[in-house]
Amino acid sequence: MMKMKTFIYNHPLINDKLARLRDETTTVASFRQLVEEITVLMLYEATKNLPCKKVTVRTPLAPVECEVLAGPPPVLVPILRAGLAMAEPLIKLFPASPVGHIGLVRDHETLQPVRYLVKLPPMEDRPVWVLDPMLATGGSVCETIGILKEHGASDITVFAIIAAPEGVERLQKEHGDVSLYIAALDERLNDKGYILPGLGDAGDRLYGTF
Repeated sequence: MMKMKTFIYNHPLINDKLARLRDETTTVASFRQLVEEITVLMLYEATKNLPCKKVTVRTPLAPVECEVLAGPPPVLVPILRAGLAMAEPLIKLFPASPVGHIGLVRDHETLQPVRYLVKLPPMEDRPVWVLDPMLATGGSVCETIGILKEHGASDITVFAIIAAPEGVERLQKEHGDVSLYIAALDERLNDKGYILPGLGDAGDRLYGTF
């Protein structure tokens, strides 16, 4: 079995923002802002090996050789609905990135994902970033990756803010060829499939649908 590339952050800025994200008294507006800020901070590690090329740029005083990103920008694929909050800051940083959408809802009896929307751009020979704040049972992320592979994606990276060991294990088992970046690995899932200690339902806290 291929060993999945996994990176778990332990950075003071991210940890501070995670603490406020978990706090039950955090407002909807602050919650959204924190999700965006953590997403951007996670990028520094995830993008440090992006391919670059040298170009000559002329400043007002003289020409200078600079490094710029080479190759196509990543395809961003938020898992609806919570993943949209992670997509927003990335669209600003990668304005040329195509954005796909995958809509999944969890069946609360079986805890399995039910597909209701798939709208994807061409993805062959391009990096594809899957965005979902919570990696809980792993069902939604694994279903999403299966869909992406059906549509030609092969270079897939998953970004999750909080993950449960059960979800990471399932992802490793079903899609060990992807890369995973998570801001925090929590203790476990409860009997309803929610991450403990977690932060509650990310979608509800992002959009005020309690």
